[in-house]
Amino acid sequence: MGSVKAEPRLTHRQRQALATQQLVVGAARRLFLEQGYGATTIDDIAREAGVAVSTVYSIFGNKRGVLRAIREAWHQTSRQRDFRQDALAHENPAQRFELMAHLTRRQWETGAEMVRIYQSAGAADPEAAAELQQALGGRRAAQRHFVAESAAMLRPGLSVERASALLQALTLFEVYHELVTESGWTPDEYEAWLARTLGEQLLGGALPEGDEPSVQS
Repeated sequence: MGSVKAEPRLTHRQRQALATQQLVVGAARRLFLEQGYGATTIDDIAREAGVAVSTVYSIFGNKRGVLRAIREAWHQTSRQRDFRQDALAHENPAQRFELMAHLTRRQWETGAEMVRIYQSAGAADPEAAAELQQALGGRRAAQRHFVAESAAMLRPGLSVERASALLQALTLFEVYHELVTESGWTPDEYEAWLARTLGEQLLGGALPEGDEPSVQS
């Protein structure tokens, strides 16, 4: 049997650089939430992180570079890409869309702050707003790819285009925010509702009697 290749170990200098990057990202996240993206300067971020201004510029280039690093840290925390691939590996339709519901719950459960930061950034910086639109476009494309890969599982008569629109609408952050933040649902309740609703709308599965009515297609 072949031996398992060990992961390369980081050098002391690499560990220091990574720790500094994480320090700056954490400081910027706090400041963007507290005082807004537009009002926060690189000097503010450096002071909050306890590093030189030149260090922030050398790692991130500019404030939008810091913003992108915050978004990438969120992707790694929420593991959206991994969960989407795991879901597509399931041949069972119900399990596939249950994992999509879990992915969405985790995405917004870990991403509420990210949404607030990008809303603030988009209002203050046209280029940040363009990056936000690009990110939303990427999410829409990933959703459509998921549906296209699940086309054989969709209920009869439901096109990929219509199913993609339903998936996009039902998994919006605004729906999570309304149900969990504003209406007091637990994240578990949200995930269970979303899994049932996706099953009914996309796969044709019936909801148990007495459950909430879902969006009609």
